Parts: sequence; C-alpha cells; structure tokens
Amino acid sequence: MNISAAFSAGKLTVYLAGELDHHEARSVTETVDALIDEYLPRDCVLDMSGLTFMDSSGIAVIIKTGKRMKTLGGRAWIENPSKQPRRVIDASGIDRLVPVAIGK
Repeated sequence: MNISAAFSAGKLTVYLAGELDHHEARSVTETVDALIDEYLPRDCVLDMSGLTFMDSSGIAVIIKTGKRMKTLGGRAWIENPSKQPRRVIDASGIDRLVPVAIGK
C-alpha cells in the first residue's frame, strides 16, 4: 500500500495505491488521520485511482474519514475509484454517506 498526499487551498487529497485490505486498513486510517491533523483541511478527498483492490475494510476507512471530516466541520469524498474498488463501493451503498466522483 502506498499513500501520498497533496494540500492546496484547504483541500487535502490523499492518493491511495496498491491493495487496501484488512491488513492495511488500520495503518491507512492512522495515516489519513495524521494528515488531517497536520493540515486541518476544509475538504478531504480519497483518490482511489491507484487502488487495485479493496475489500470491506476499505469501506471502514471511508466511513471513518467521512465522520472525522464531519466532526471538524468539513467534507470528505472519494474520487476516481478503479473498477474493483468501485464494485465494492457500489455494493456497500457507502456513496449515500460519502459522495463518489468518477473521472478527472
């Protein structure tokens, strides 16, 4: 799992690449939380264009990020999920809680 981030104009974009499964979920959540603490963004985007696999543990990461941003008075959303993670997102219905943007 590779995580990188960019911050500009109040928006933190977290780029996730590789596989997000139950072995990685806790460290991903901790990393995203640390980035939110560091930048205190108004918006937090989880860019999943580099994610090749995600199981239900990824849904927990999304929910925790969304709740954290809501607590801070901000917003969170998902951008560019690749094919397999998109199927998990669609099956979970998480897009009713955290919006999903497709395409760049």
